[in-house]
Amino acid sequence: MTTLLAALIVFGVLITVHELGHFAAAKLVGMQVDEFAIGFGPKLYQTEEKGTVYTLRALPLGGFNRIAGMEPGEENVENGFHTKPLWARMVVILAGVTMNFLLPLLLFFGIFFFHGTETPVNEPVLGRVMDHQPASDAGLMKGDRIISINGTKLSAWTDVSTLIQEAGSKKSTLVIQRGGKTLEKTLIPQFDQEAGRYLIGVMPTLEKRPLGLSESVRYAVLTEGRIMKGMVDGLRQILTGKAGVNVAGPIGVAQMAGSVAQEGMIPFLTFIAFLSLNLGILNLIPIPALDGGQFLILAVEGILRHPLPPKAKERVQLVGVALILGLTIYATISDILR
Repeated sequence: MTTLLAALIVFGVLITVHELGHFAAAKLVGMQVDEFAIGFGPKLYQTEEKGTVYTLRALPLGGFNRIAGMEPGEENVENGFHTKPLWARMVVILAGVTMNFLLPLLLFFGIFFFHGTETPVNEPVLGRVMDHQPASDAGLMKGDRIISINGTKLSAWTDVSTLIQEAGSKKSTLVIQRGGKTLEKTLIPQFDQEAGRYLIGVMPTLEKRPLGLSESVRYAVLTEGRIMKGMVDGLRQILTGKAGVNVAGPIGVAQMAGSVAQEGMIPFLTFIAFLSLNLGILNLIPIPALDGGQFLILAVEGILRHPLPPKAKERVQLVGVALILGLTIYATISDILR
C-alpha cells in the first residue's frame, strides 16, 4: 500500500506540474485551452470557466491539457496553437520543462528553510549502519563509538576511512563503546567499484543546522545545480559510450518511491525533486514526441520561415513515439527481470 500510494503521489505531482506549466503559458499568450485535467479516465467532477473545462478524473496519475489547434486538421482554429507567433509556441512548449526545474527549487528551499541542513560530525560515532554491509553483519549499531581499529585509536571520523583503507580486504578488529560497555567486533571491508575504495557500510552522525531565508535560497540553487550537472554528465557518458544504460521504468520508479517514502518526508521530497529534474532534462532531448523535439521542429520552421508539411511532421512524431515506447518497454522489462 505504501508503494502504491507513494507512486501515485510521485507520478501525479510530476505530470500535473509539467502540464500546469504548458497550461499557464498557453493562457498567458492567449491560446484557447479546451480542457485542463487532473488524472485520467472517467470524469469525477468538472467545471467550466472562461472557455476552459477543468476536470477531475478517476485515475490520479498526473493530468493533461487540450490546447486548441494542436491536433491534425485544427491548424486554423481561432486562438489555436498554430495561429500564435513562433515565440509564443516556443514558450508554451518549454513551459512544462521549466516547471520541472522550478519544482525542485521550491522543494529544496522548503527543506532547507524548514528543516535546515545536516553536516557530518567529525567524531567516530556511527550515525547510520547500512543493512547487509560488513558493519551491520558484524553487529555494529547506530550510536556506537569506535575506539580503535586494528589496535590504532581513533580521534576523529576521518580516521575511520583512513584505517579501513589501510586494512584493505583483511579481517579488521574494531573496539567500540556502547552504553558504557566496551565490545570487540570483527569484519572484512568490501571494495566498492563505484566509490573506488574499501567500505564497511557506515555513516557519521549528522548535526542539524537551521538556515535563514537567503541561505536557504542559495543552498537550493547550489543543490539543484550540482544534481543537474551530475545528470548531464551521466547522460553525456551514456551517449558517448563511456557508461552503460541503466534505466528504471515505471515499476522501478514505483518501488523506489515506496522505499524512499518509508525513510521519511525529507527523503521523499528529495526523491520527487530528483525525478522532476530528471524528467526535465530528458524532455529537452531533441527526440520527436518530447518537448525538446517539438522545440526543434519549431526552430527549423523558424529558420525556413514556413511550417513543415503536416505529413512530414506526423511521420517524425510517429518515429519519436516509437522510440519512447520502445525505451519504456525495455525499461519495464528490465524492472521485471530485476
